[in-house]
Amino acid sequence: MALQDRRWMTQTEAAQADVDVGLRSYMLRVYNYMASGLALTGLVAAFVAGTPAVHEAIFGTPLMWLAILAPIGLVFFLSFRVHAMKASTAQAVFWIYAALNGVAFSTIFLVYTGTSIARVFFITAATFAAMSLYGYTTKRDLTGMGTFLFAGLIGILIAGLVNLFLQSSALQFAISVIGVIVFVGLTAYDTQRIKEVYYEADGEEVAAKKSIMGALTLYLDFINIFLMLMQLFGDRK
Repeated sequence: MALQDRRWMTQTEAAQADVDVGLRSYMLRVYNYMASGLALTGLVAAFVAGTPAVHEAIFGTPLMWLAILAPIGLVFFLSFRVHAMKASTAQAVFWIYAALNGVAFSTIFLVYTGTSIARVFFITAATFAAMSLYGYTTKRDLTGMGTFLFAGLIGILIAGLVNLFLQSSALQFAISVIGVIVFVGLTAYDTQRIKEVYYEADGEEVAAKKSIMGALTLYLDFINIFLMLMQLFGDRK
């Protein structure tokens, strides 16, 4: 009986080790996709901002609206259609989205100094890494926090739309501060959710698509923290 118990424990431990290795590989793939997407966005933004002819060709024509609205459309398209795509197609859509975001964010290089952009980027990276690590390692269920943060996100979007008409600097400051808090919290919540999604994945193809969607989620968290912090601490030219 004791021998059978030891065998059962050994098999259980081996299975758990396989899951842990698989989970680490899955999360590494998520972070690699996210980091690659951020790098592509940064490179495209720097290129467009540093090439006046390209910048004028886009932002001096109706193409500006394509650069602004297309990334939003691609997020919705990927979110609602990823189940019907191949993983390679979903990955291609993600790269296109990251590149178009770079075009839209090129104006940041024209408005803010390079030093402040670098400073805020590293602050964002450190904050994101700390909160994502917390979300990955904590045993606490963050579902309740996620519901609260989602309500905060809706509030930020509504306030942002209202401020398009009011143009209030005080309201914009409040939106930026609350936005940082919301997206920092969402980083932890989303990381935990992405970790849990791994256990729901059925097959390599599904896991590959889920890793891309996980990367998109964390990419959005990172970008929004960066944008909010730029509004708070960025030095304008």
